[in-house]
Amino acid sequence: MFPVMKIKRNDQVIVLSGRDKGRQGKVLKVWPKKGLVLVEGVNIVKKHRKKTLDQPGQIIAMPKPLPAGKVAIVDPKVKKPSRVGYLVNKQGQKQRISKKSQTLLDK
Repeated sequence: MFPVMKIKRNDQVIVLSGRDKGRQGKVLKVWPKKGLVLVEGVNIVKKHRKKTLDQPGQIIAMPKPLPAGKVAIVDPKVKKPSRVGYLVNKQGQKQRISKKSQTLLDK
């Protein structure tokens, strides 16, 4: 079982390890039960599509999901990787904050 996923769709993240280390992108999709995230412009692979009766064969570049542990939220204030924390406001709602600069991640 995976721990609670603190990364959500439309978050700006940076890749911490692997072939695309240091690249940034926006999270397009999240699979919390599998612990995977799909990041725009990161982990691009080439897929060979076989020809059919109505389409020619082709090579397609497509993004593949990454493990959520390989990415970190980009702090909006200092533009560096940060961990995610939680803060309970006066109305009793839980909000995500960046641990590095204590800025709100959810608007």
